[in-house]
Amino acid sequence: MGESEDTIYSEKEESAYLKHSKEHALKTSMKEGSTQSIGVNMSSGFLTPMLLAIGGNSFHIGILNSLNGLTDPLGEIAGSKLMEKHSRKKLWINAKVLVILLQFPVLALLYLYWKGLFISFLPWIMIALWGIFIPFIYGAGYVSWLSWLGDLVPPGRKGEFFASRNKLVGFVGLVTLLAAGFLLDLFKTKGYVLLGFSVLFGLAIVFRLSSAHYTSKIFNPYFRVRKQSYFSFSSFLKRYDNYGKFSVFQAFFFFSIMLSAPFFAVRMLEDLHFSYITYTLVSLSSTVFYLLFTPLTGKFSDKYGNLKLIYLGSFLFPLIPLLWVVIENPLYLILIPGFISGLANASFIIGTTDFSYNSTSPQKRGFCFAYSALLIGFGTLVGSFIGGWIVEYSHISFINPMFFAFILSSAFMIFTALYFLPKLREDDKIRSEKRHFEIVHPIRAFNSVVIWLRQFSYWHVNILNNEDKR
Repeated sequence: MGESEDTIYSEKEESAYLKHSKEHALKTSMKEGSTQSIGVNMSSGFLTPMLLAIGGNSFHIGILNSLNGLTDPLGEIAGSKLMEKHSRKKLWINAKVLVILLQFPVLALLYLYWKGLFISFLPWIMIALWGIFIPFIYGAGYVSWLSWLGDLVPPGRKGEFFASRNKLVGFVGLVTLLAAGFLLDLFKTKGYVLLGFSVLFGLAIVFRLSSAHYTSKIFNPYFRVRKQSYFSFSSFLKRYDNYGKFSVFQAFFFFSIMLSAPFFAVRMLEDLHFSYITYTLVSLSSTVFYLLFTPLTGKFSDKYGNLKLIYLGSFLFPLIPLLWVVIENPLYLILIPGFISGLANASFIIGTTDFSYNSTSPQKRGFCFAYSALLIGFGTLVGSFIGGWIVEYSHISFINPMFFAFILSSAFMIFTALYFLPKLREDDKIRSEKRHFEIVHPIRAFNSVVIWLRQFSYWHVNILNNEDKR
């Protein structure tokens, strides 16, 4: 049609040309998500091992995760405002390109460590890159992608499309993590672990570029956020409605989770001395169970509601840190904590995602999600910081400091669930769409990302769904 893709089409044009353009865009988004998943899991999936390899410790890991959880939602808030003046495609592609460029300083860190230069500063530089700059940039672009992708899918096909896309991207992510784990372990056994990380991050750049290429070919229907839809963070807190209470609950719950979650990798790599491939297999076990349980919890959501799923996930999560205290065998870690974590994630993610969509209006949803993510970011920041300090610097004589952090994490999760969940109410609206399949993280740090898995496995994604942040 000779017009810009941002042209506002009439109803007649929308029924023909626009419909065809959207169908083609959805097919291309499958390629975009798959290549992005490969790139993300080759880099973000191994942040903790790399940080340890260049001289980082548990405190550094806690700081990295705490900043990541805060700067991402700040980026989303900025991105929501940018959508008032800029196209979503431009914002998302620019974010992807900037993140790709920031992969090169990461490669430089590996070279500097190999040369023995500025070793004491390298962990802090990596924290600045992956805890501040990259998540902020990604969050600013990702919120536009969520809005963009949602407009491409017809209302009656959302469940079908997102189920198919998430299965594909999730499978690609699993295969990527397994292959990357084998590759890294091979380099480690040869004494070239730093070279192994360099290869992974180099390949990540290639696949991220490929994803940006496919993104540029996806049709972008016109959309601008109306200025009158804006409301401040302070007004969001003052209102403290049902969704506000839900957001505060998540902030405290994430605080509790982050007292322990970032340090499962430390326990595997430093306490139990797992190889990188064993580390990868144990980390992925919960993802496999998550994929298996998702259809079942989706049906449960349709029949019994979202709040019951949130209850189920909230009371399963506290078991996981306790199991990490008593279990050391990798097979048992796969079969027991992995099983429980997969079921907890499937319940919590579907429940919270559905709850969030049902409780917010389309125009204000971006700000609601961003403010909720900001609260979660504060909880993540404080929880990770305290957890890292306990593990690395506390001098507890009567118990292993890491075990103390795990037990404390479990206790706080139980208390948070008991205090906040009875205050929430289920939305009475019945959606015609099967939103329980819509697991494309509305917010990366928010419940649309595989919450526990993102910390447990250290994917920066769709994690499955973070496939986009995947």
